[in-house]
Amino acid sequence: MTNTLSKRSAAVAPLSESEIAKSALTYEKPDPRDFTWSYTEEPHATRRKEILAKHPEIRSLFVNEPLTFFVVTLIVAIQLGMVYMLQDASWTVLMICAYVVGGTLNHSLQLAAHELSHNLCWQSAFANKCTAIYANFVTGFPSSITFARYHMDHHAYQGVDGIDTDIPTQWEVSYFTNTVLKVCWLFAQPIWYAFRPLFCKPKPFVFWEGINWVCQVAFDLTVIYFFGLKGMAYLWLGTLLGLGLHPSAGHFIAEHYEFTKGQETYSYYGFWNFFNFNVGYHNEHHDFPKVPWTKLPVLKKMAPEYYDTLPHYTSYVAVMWRYVFDEEIGPFARIKRKMPDSVQKHEDRKATQPKSVSENVFKYVASFLMACAIISSLCYGLL
Repeated sequence: MTNTLSKRSAAVAPLSESEIAKSALTYEKPDPRDFTWSYTEEPHATRRKEILAKHPEIRSLFVNEPLTFFVVTLIVAIQLGMVYMLQDASWTVLMICAYVVGGTLNHSLQLAAHELSHNLCWQSAFANKCTAIYANFVTGFPSSITFARYHMDHHAYQGVDGIDTDIPTQWEVSYFTNTVLKVCWLFAQPIWYAFRPLFCKPKPFVFWEGINWVCQVAFDLTVIYFFGLKGMAYLWLGTLLGLGLHPSAGHFIAEHYEFTKGQETYSYYGFWNFFNFNVGYHNEHHDFPKVPWTKLPVLKKMAPEYYDTLPHYTSYVAVMWRYVFDEEIGPFARIKRKMPDSVQKHEDRKATQPKSVSENVFKYVASFLMACAIISSLCYGLL
């Protein structure tokens, strides 16, 4: 077993000295405990063109993968079975099951929603949205539609300050500065991913988000009615624990945190890809977001000269361990770039009537309460 505390651990293959020297010309880190600033475009668009020119056969991988729906259905069925079995269990048993089983499976469903955000299951965008809402059910939270809206920004504007909400805020950088606080930050990852976009780049509430909320509240109330609050607690806890300090959540850190100077995206090649819809193939995914999860290993084999030499991981646990104990790694270990003028003008046009954070918070809370009131009334009338 490799020493996970080592800064050149086998968990990630380092860049060569010549590559590090080259990266120093295009990257700047004014403060060792602050973000690295890049003065180049994100690397994936350029590499995509280069790879396609050399391997045009990769276009054959641009297909839909209906298997995603059937995997989602299997996970939903397993989770509903767990709810049935745990409705009268002790809280100790429930918590253990929520972490081990619920955390793993509900995190898988979040990554199914990631696949669906790219419209990779069905040809129809409508069908992908409906399947994403369905995948949300046993997670207990209506996140899939909102996630898709922000995730597209992450791909189009990777690392761009003010647009890519995958990057921690300056407050997170300033506050979570030591080992204990970084552990707390990892536990609270579902909070950062849920509320960071709302405060950093609020967007107006849209129709499909309302559908997501109404369907989710209806499902949650149905579970509570038939299986009690303890059954619903298993699903909620599974999601919160699975998105926090959990092996499945290791990809949050592994994907884009700068463990190797100048490298802003990393792949993971390990067995946990089985649970995570191959999201570990992250360089491959960013290079070719039209390739579904089942074809990403094939993509890597088609262009080994591009991927075998990149820094990559073999252990999510080793990644999280180093993140916690390495003083040179923290929320600040991300590569950012300034917003181009053309993008700034585009963002300004979209924000001609900017929505305040308070207005967006009000819309989310109001829609949730409205859905509860409507569904409760309907249930009361029917029962």
